[in-house]
This record gives sequence, C-alpha cells and structure tokens, in this order.
Amino acid sequence: MSTSQISIVCLFKAKEGKKQIVRDELMQLAALTRKEKGNINYDLHVSNEDDGLFILYENWKDQAALDGHMNQPYLKSFLDKTGELLEPPVDIKLCTKI
Repeated sequence: MSTSQISIVCLFKAKEGKKQIVRDELMQLAALTRKEKGNINYDLHVSNEDDGLFILYENWKDQAALDGHMNQPYLKSFLDKTGELLEPPVDIKLCTKI
C-alpha cells in the first residue's frame, strides 16, 4: 500500500433540470468529507462557462484515507443517485503528487 498523497479531479455534468440538486448534493458531500481523517482538501468548483458542470479537486493523505472515504455511507448514497442526476460519463482522474 502506497503512503503517497493521492489527488483526484472529478468532473460532474448535471442532467437538464438537475443543476441545483447536484450542486446541493455535492456541497453536502464536501462538508461531510472535509471532516474525514486523512482528507487534506475537498474543493468544489463550478465552471464559469457552464453552471451545470462541477469540478471536484480533492487530496488524500494516502490510499488508506481514500479507501475509508470510498466506504462512507454518504458517498455511497450520492453514488447511488448519479444515474438520475448526472450525464455520463463522470470523468474521474486519480493522480499522484510528484
């Protein structure tokens, strides 16, 4: 298991008519995630060109911290809703800080 910091960039495109719901869901997710052990930052952005495109930039201390995040009930709840809220595909890039 790596002890390197892990960065993630996610792009979420809200379905038509779902922008505010997606924004609210992501803001709630961010507030909860920032309290997790091993979370360095969890920054939510909205595109200046498209207010239905959300960008999440997050950093984790290590893989164990990210694994813990992935098992949180509130994240699983959000992921269960993505089919009804988001245009596919969700673009997720896992990165290692160098």
